[in-house]
Amino acid sequence: MRPLNEIEIVQNPALGAYALWRFGLGYQSEDGRTPLLPLSFLVLPLLLHRPTLDVISSTLKPSGLTLFAAKLGKEREKLLAVHERALALRPLTLQSIGLGINQRLLTLDYTTTYIRANTPETSVRKAAVPERIRAFSGAADKVGFWFAQLSFQQIASILAVEF
Repeated sequence: MRPLNEIEIVQNPALGAYALWRFGLGYQSEDGRTPLLPLSFLVLPLLLHRPTLDVISSTLKPSGLTLFAAKLGKEREKLLAVHERALALRPLTLQSIGLGINQRLLTLDYTTTYIRANTPETSVRKAAVPERIRAFSGAADKVGFWFAQLSFQQIASILAVEF
């Protein structure tokens, strides 16, 4: 078995499943509505790119997706790169969704294409999150919250992505 390279260590389905789960919890936090599956394909491109993650982390939760995109869009290329990263990370996102469903973090309604982040059972002890993942976790939750405030079309328009 060969050792993993740096990209495989960071960009792996387990971390992706965790990010998608936290995204879903953030999305569902307001009124319990669940996100459409295609929105999942924007989560990893936003979180796995360090400069973009830093902009998310520095943007207050109440500020919303529009202010985040304005900060990111100061250099238009950075905003347009989200679409390219979404295309490049499709296989990882699919693997992450599959693992999340397999581990019961996520539930996909195949008829409506809504994906639900399952809440942990109260009898399960809450796991300690390593320090290096906390910012990542909070950013995923924040992106979910932001997406829940807007329609699918508004999100696509603000982030300059095509579905």
